[in-house]
Amino acid sequence: GVCGAGHENGMCGIAGYLATGQYEGLDASLRRMAAAIAHRGPDDEGFLEAVTRNGEARVGLAHRRLSIIDLSTGHQPMSNEDGSVQIVFNGEMYNFPGLRDELVAKGHVFRTRSDTETIVHAYEEWGPECVTRFRGMFAFALWDANCERLFLARDRYGKKPLFLCQAGGLLLFASEIKAILAVPGVARRVDREALWDYFAYRYVPAPATLLTG
Repeated sequence: GVCGAGHENGMCGIAGYLATGQYEGLDASLRRMAAAIAHRGPDDEGFLEAVTRNGEARVGLAHRRLSIIDLSTGHQPMSNEDGSVQIVFNGEMYNFPGLRDELVAKGHVFRTRSDTETIVHAYEEWGPECVTRFRGMFAFALWDANCERLFLARDRYGKKPLFLCQAGGLLLFASEIKAILAVPGVARRVDREALWDYFAYRYVPAPATLLTG
């Protein structure tokens, strides 16, 4: 299956935000972000929005899915048993069967046979250090409601893209820059130094992009 069950070979898309402070229209912005990357996943979309216990921060996750098989169990965001950990994921985790067996032996209960759910339970077991156990191409955003943490991760070579933009108390992330630009107020300024790097190297070295911020 792609982006939701079994191996995930296709191109899906993730996007979202973390906002500390008062921002209007975040729900509409989240849907604009998802719409901007609909070509990455034309078959399904899913959203999660949550508020921290003190009401001072909000988080939003969006997923666009390309489905090939197993349409019934691959919807995202996907959660653990009690819904306290939610994830949107793009990629394929090559070693997830072994990790799944290890996690089942430790008492974790799985509803699917997906690498997406394996990431959720691996995070429950090992916290952010779970990424040291992953072998694959991946980008994911995980919301842990218990400790109110947004955890973002990307594979070591960037096979699956993950772009970030931070402006004041608003952090935006997405599989493509165009999703971030869909949010009102995000600046569209060329990074001239990055542009010269592109002319010199034929690519823009990380962590810069052609746009500032």
